[in-house]
Amino acid sequence: MAIIEPTNQEIGMNRKGKKYASSTRFWHWVNFIMISGSLLTVLINATLLDRSQRSFVKNELVNAGALVSDEQAGAVTHGLEDQVWDIHIYFGYALAALFLFRLIAEFFMPPSQKLLPKLGKAYRAYFILKKEREAARHELVVKGLYIIFYLLLLIMVVTGLLLAFEDYTGIPQNINHSIKEFHGFCMYLILGFIVLHLAGVFLAEGKDGKGIVSDMINGGEN
Repeated sequence: MAIIEPTNQEIGMNRKGKKYASSTRFWHWVNFIMISGSLLTVLINATLLDRSQRSFVKNELVNAGALVSDEQAGAVTHGLEDQVWDIHIYFGYALAALFLFRLIAEFFMPPSQKLLPKLGKAYRAYFILKKEREAARHELVVKGLYIIFYLLLLIMVVTGLLLAFEDYTGIPQNINHSIKEFHGFCMYLILGFIVLHLAGVFLAEGKDGKGIVSDMINGGEN
């Protein structure tokens, strides 16, 4: 029985038309902005509004002529921290909406642009047909990392919503604390993925993937 050699089209590459659907490009850039904003709020609260800054707040208020105790300075810092967390929550709502948008958009994409069919074609090319293995291996690694990223986003969205509505969920406080810790841990994993993603884009721009950033803006041509 003859084995049909897979083409680049079979492993999801070099098809006619756009590489990236408009919905994917929209989601990619808006999601990048929302994640960046969310991480920025965490950074602000971990540095500028950390408890160690209470003495700075107190000194500034005293220099301005106010009589302020340590407790009052702490209350001011805590109030500012709460405001930043409120912004963080809004970013979380936006990420949840974007995640839902991405799931819905996946159903309306052509099969050649859907994530799982691409992964399946690469798997078939690499493990079954064993042709075009270098391109197929690259596709497997990239799409596999994307799936991990989506799973991390799902965890972040679910745990974030549980924390945002903790007053209504009835979840015990100790479990909420564990959820918060896990939420923060996944944030670092997503940050690591972003660093890995940017490094991969940088390397691709210097090799055979030149123009990948512009392709994600204008859709690119296969």
